[in-house]
Amino acid sequence: MTPGVQVADLIREDRVSSALYTDPELFELEMDRIFHRTWVWVAHESELPRAGDFRTAYVGRQPVIVSRDRRGGINVLVNRCRHRGASLCEVPKGNANGFTCPYHAWSYALDGKLRGIPYPDGYEDVLEKKDLGLQRLKVGVYAGMIFASFDADIEPLEDFLGGARLWIDRFMKQGAGYPIKVQGEHRFRFRGNWKIQLENTTDGYHFPIVHRSWMASVDAETAGMLSFMTDDNAVTHSLGNGHSVMVMVPEHVDLDEDDGTEQLQARFGHVIEELSRDFEPAKVRRIVRSMHGAGFNLNLFPNVAMSMSFFRVLRPVSVAETEIRHLALGLKGGPETVNRERLRIHEHFQGPFGFGSPDDSEAWDRVQRGVAAGPDMPILVNRGLQRERKADNGDRVSHATDETGMREGYAMWKAMMTDAH
Repeated sequence: MTPGVQVADLIREDRVSSALYTDPELFELEMDRIFHRTWVWVAHESELPRAGDFRTAYVGRQPVIVSRDRRGGINVLVNRCRHRGASLCEVPKGNANGFTCPYHAWSYALDGKLRGIPYPDGYEDVLEKKDLGLQRLKVGVYAGMIFASFDADIEPLEDFLGGARLWIDRFMKQGAGYPIKVQGEHRFRFRGNWKIQLENTTDGYHFPIVHRSWMASVDAETAGMLSFMTDDNAVTHSLGNGHSVMVMVPEHVDLDEDDGTEQLQARFGHVIEELSRDFEPAKVRRIVRSMHGAGFNLNLFPNVAMSMSFFRVLRPVSVAETEIRHLALGLKGGPETVNRERLRIHEHFQGPFGFGSPDDSEAWDRVQRGVAAGPDMPILVNRGLQRERKADNGDRVSHATDETGMREGYAMWKAMMTDAH
């Protein structure tokens, strides 16, 4: 950081300093004051359906194992042997009876308890196994979303999510009566700071510009559904604690509500035909209206977005590199034809050969390169500042193309970085 500059001075209501993308010292502070202290999303319960299931994840830069133990409990454990520090698990997911260090074979139970030490005769009166279990993080679960924190005294997860809980509940309605499940994922990295991606999910302004090739590749009904630039009902809400939601398809905010006027898309004719063999027309309509997911992007500070029909998870790697995971969602126990079609939709936009993610990541790379060229110029986050209004529930609301969600995220960033939260 520049000598004499305080962290609080880097954030104003209408702009933020370019240093937030480029300063290694700020990045180190973020890992400590944000990712080490708040709730960080690590997995979805559908990824751990059976005892022994696990997946690896990160909280900031620290690798963790998320496991389901024999009693059905969810554990989040630091992926580090208590002996010499070797990582215990290097695969993304699987099923196991426990975790054994490959170095000296210290073995741990699914809940992290130290279970066995080879050749224990050298440890008499030196250690107690009960004192050397894996480091456990505090765990919170809401609507199947698993969060973890290094802060044992952190506020309850429900309080942290606050007004976002309503939108999480609405997001899960895309299951049309079936629980949501993760169908698969892919990951990639871009050469830019993590906050560039955090901003993107609440940035409706870029959509018809960056994604015009996608708009040209889909049927007119789908393109029309996402033409929200001039729709007054397409709005962004700030939800507190850095969270925000951007509504792009207002008629799909609550998928349980249906006035019957919406025509089902012709592109799903084959799905309707197949579903009609087993379901009543009302159920077919309910499922097909949910094919594109919820009508909004929900940004949960600091690392996960519930974006229409998938989860986008970010992991800061360095001040100028970020890893992204895209998790495609489906209906657990639902019709296979529906889950197959949802995967095709996901691939078309978010997949590695899709029309959306490659365009987004190119833009993110260019932001990082651009701020290096003008380090003294600020990043503007002032779009729609003068047309924000306060809703009855306290949310600040503006148009979906406005930067209200970014301002919410940076207000939380400032509060956490200055210990005001």
